[in-house]
Amino acid sequence: DVNSNMLVSRSTGDAQLDKAVWQWLSWDKNQKTKEQIESLLQDGKLKELRDRLCCRLSFGTAGLRSAMGAGFCYINDLTVIQSTQGIYKYLEKNFSDFKQRGFVVGYDTRGQVTSNCSSKKLARLTAAVLLAKDVPVYFFSTYVPTPFVPYAVQQLGAVAGVMITASHNRKEDNGYKVYWENGAQITSPHDKEIIKCIEECVEPWNGSWNENLVDTSPLRQDPLKKICDCYMEDLKKICYHRELNVQTSLKFVHTSFHGVGHDYVQLAFKAFGFQPPIPVPEQKDPDPDFSTVKCPNPEEGECVLELSLRLAEKENAKVVVATDPDADRLAVAEQQENGCWKVFTGNELAALFGWWMFSRWKENCSQDADLKNVYMLATTVSSKILRAIALKEGFHFEETLPGFKWIGSRVKNLLDNGKEVLFAFEESIGFMCGTSVLDKDGVSAAVVTAEMATYLEGQNLTLAQKLVEIYEMYGYHISKTSYFLCYDPATIKRIFERLRNFGGPQSYPQTCGVYNILHVRDVTTGYDSSQLNKKSVLPVSKSSQMITFTFQNGCVATLRTSGTEPKIKYYAEMCALPEQSDRSVLEEELQKLIEALIENFLEPDKNGLTWRSA
Repeated sequence: DVNSNMLVSRSTGDAQLDKAVWQWLSWDKNQKTKEQIESLLQDGKLKELRDRLCCRLSFGTAGLRSAMGAGFCYINDLTVIQSTQGIYKYLEKNFSDFKQRGFVVGYDTRGQVTSNCSSKKLARLTAAVLLAKDVPVYFFSTYVPTPFVPYAVQQLGAVAGVMITASHNRKEDNGYKVYWENGAQITSPHDKEIIKCIEECVEPWNGSWNENLVDTSPLRQDPLKKICDCYMEDLKKICYHRELNVQTSLKFVHTSFHGVGHDYVQLAFKAFGFQPPIPVPEQKDPDPDFSTVKCPNPEEGECVLELSLRLAEKENAKVVVATDPDADRLAVAEQQENGCWKVFTGNELAALFGWWMFSRWKENCSQDADLKNVYMLATTVSSKILRAIALKEGFHFEETLPGFKWIGSRVKNLLDNGKEVLFAFEESIGFMCGTSVLDKDGVSAAVVTAEMATYLEGQNLTLAQKLVEIYEMYGYHISKTSYFLCYDPATIKRIFERLRNFGGPQSYPQTCGVYNILHVRDVTTGYDSSQLNKKSVLPVSKSSQMITFTFQNGCVATLRTSGTEPKIKYYAEMCALPEQSDRSVLEEELQKLIEALIENFLEPDKNGLTWRSA
């Protein structure tokens, strides 16, 4: 249009920016995002234009994730088209049967009116790019839980899949999660190679904007019914006490946090023989504004579970299960004897799931089953409780880098080698019960929680009481995880570089306050003082910061940057032996150590960091 042409010809005095503005205004066909760039140009807001146009999206721990809005480093129609073109190019190089096997596309319920951007529309454009190139696309006709995409990739034999979601991020964000043919999220080198391919074809191809292809192309199929039916059937493989579930008088409340979870959790409970859980009416239906919670992350605990806890009290339900907006993570709360609610941490739930999945396996395995083939996994910043259970019971435990993409790939590898994987988790309430889905799954975790609570009620135990029994049997593992907000990448870099050059160049701290440090592992640089060759066993991850300190008193603490948000996270855990059963002493020691860690290593006042609670 004329207006754009006039603007395009106006120079900003910066050749790189001029080119980026010209590209955006020539390529973007979404009026709302195009106008956002036009008005910044007209108002002479060059810094903001540069921020939006002179950098690109990159793959973090969960694919591409950013705010919705105009610009090459935001999530919008144009960047999703560009990303899909790059993926098409990469898959075409890697799979000669790409056009026979096809591609899966799913989406959640996010959206932003001001950018005319929604997960469904972005998913339609993703499908359009591929359909225009004669690739068969399995496009879900409605929103689905994130785990349905990796599940469908495996079930349908597709070469890859994309889920449009930003999971539990704030409402302004959206994202683009890519799964490989093995049903696990992509890891390096695929992510790097895809970024290269995206950069080679940034201009939209003919047909890439034609989102109506989803409605008209004979190459588009809707996998919803088949995948949903197969998923619910597969779920029954980890149902062990159907007869108890059918009879139980226990009631459960489920909140889907304004996201995709409601219908699917109802179906999962039905598959296990339960009465449906009681939904939280205000949070049952999709709402891209997440209007009843300050943030759509069930991990934040009681403050965001308010509505579900009040409903549970009214309905006399003892257990609340909360799936996050894309239903891949699960929070659980249980009412205690005194009427208060205990919201379990991800690490506490993992102790329960680990005990449950192993004890069910043991009860149901064949005579000749070999413990040496049995595995559980966790990310390295998660609790070491599974390690303690594995040592005592004789199965294998392995750690991976943070992010479920590493777990998914490793689990696939173990399964291909004839091993059996019972359970895997990350502390940020991500759980994988069984191996039907090689990613975290809040739907299956919700119904497994219900079965576990039902079984325990028959033994006159609550989840919280069983947790204490597990700790007394395998040793207390008390952990605390929190974060600081930091919006300045330079500050973050400075904090971590100081730790790498603490007493002098290239020397890490040997103490933290009064606490002696036994070992240091720096996954960013690949250093590990506990190894003979001083090299980290976990793969180097240069793109993010992560240092782990093992203290003489048995505490393990990690500082790392988030892969999806502007946060510095800290994780600390006291791992005690079974005979050290004084919980309060351990808790006090952990608290003091965390205070020393924050004061000496993060220096929040000096570095202008914002506490999580602020």
